[in-house]
Amino acid sequence: MGIRRMFFLNEIIPGQKISYGDLAKRLDMSTTPIIQALKRLEFQGLVRHEPNRGYYTEAISLKEITEIYEFRELIETSLLPKTISRIDDRGLKKLKKALDNHLEAVRDIYLKERLLKDMGFHLTLAQLSGCTTQINTLKSLFDLLYLKYRGNILFVTPMDTVDSEHIKIYEYIADANLKGATKILKQHISNVKDHAIISIERMNKEKQMETI
Repeated sequence: MGIRRMFFLNEIIPGQKISYGDLAKRLDMSTTPIIQALKRLEFQGLVRHEPNRGYYTEAISLKEITEIYEFRELIETSLLPKTISRIDDRGLKKLKKALDNHLEAVRDIYLKERLLKDMGFHLTLAQLSGCTTQINTLKSLFDLLYLKYRGNILFVTPMDTVDSEHIKIYEYIADANLKGATKILKQHISNVKDHAIISIERMNKEKQMETI
């Protein structure tokens, strides 16, 4: 969890070599649990191991982020029928609370708070379906997105757009409108993906210009 927190706070950045000794010192523990934790993070795709060289964080990948958002769209939209069929007043209040939390945080200047609340809204929507396997897979996708990619890459979609799309998703769920909820959720995830891709492409061009 300590290493994950460093990812989230950008204290460990994409493409960086990871020092066992530095992590052990910062987390006040021996290198053995550090290496064990890095092996788990390697399984999640957050780091890679190079024989005789050590661990490195994975570099930003346009292909990967595209695949993550496309997989998110498949999972989240596939859960909507069960969510709508199962949701009751208690579930609707829970979803409304997640929506309100995001709307309150979205105007905060701290991008990481917005990321967490956005994830909270989407995971709450998924959890209301009761489909454990899909929910756990979705959590893994959010791990890749929010631990590996910086907030200024992921949250470049205009605030008002994200706000209105989340509100519409909630309203369609409340009205048991599966067709409307599916359409707006697909649109929402696609919009965020497109803006993230544009941001990464711009960042890559800037890096190329720096090397010229």
